[in-house]
Amino acid sequence: EVQLVESGGGSVQVGGSLRRSCAASGFTFSRYCMGWFRQAPGKEREGVASIGREGSTNYGDSVKGRIPISKDNAKNTLYLQMINLKHEDTSMYYCAAVWCLYGDTSLDANWFGYWGQGTQVTVSL
Repeated sequence: EVQLVESGGGSVQVGGSLRRSCAASGFTFSRYCMGWFRQAPGKEREGVASIGREGSTNYGDSVKGRIPISKDNAKNTLYLQMINLKHEDTSMYYCAAVWCLYGDTSLDANWFGYWGQGTQVTVSL
């Protein structure tokens, strides 16, 4: 059974930092593309960042340069280092996974087949 268990959400002030983790199990982590998405109330799900099998990355325009994505294949864990957070980063954040080929990455939520339960990040003024 595929499981994606997220941790590291919470509340911070503007300019603060959080490190999100997503522990994966039930599949061969190194053969999957991984991604982070977010969805605020009343808004569509937005692609934050994705990482391919070989480590290539793809970022949403609103987070480029601020929220690097990384992974540790030995620990089957995906990370999102959220730095210099803005109030508009407040949202539910989801980890996602999909089997993929080398060179693939995408920020299209419809491409991903497995999802974590989501955790809230709140950035206060």
